[in-house]
Amino acid sequence: MKISYDAEVDALYIELRACGPGQVESRELGPGLVADYGPDGALAGIEVLDASHVLGHSPDQVLIELAPQKRAAVA
Repeated sequence: MKISYDAEVDALYIELRACGPGQVESRELGPGLVADYGPDGALAGIEVLDASHVLGHSPDQVLIELAPQKRAAVA
């Protein structure tokens, strides 16, 4: 996962998985929120436009928590 912020346009992008140029289909989920889907239809990224307003504070203060994945027991 990769998170980037472009202060010039106030946009935050959360890349969940890399896709090549022209391989994503973008769908607007709501005002200022766009989801990108890869060729297989799986979510590839999320863009937040006007991010400082939507997030309610400076985007450089976003807290990200990742939960560890549970591993399957080996029989």
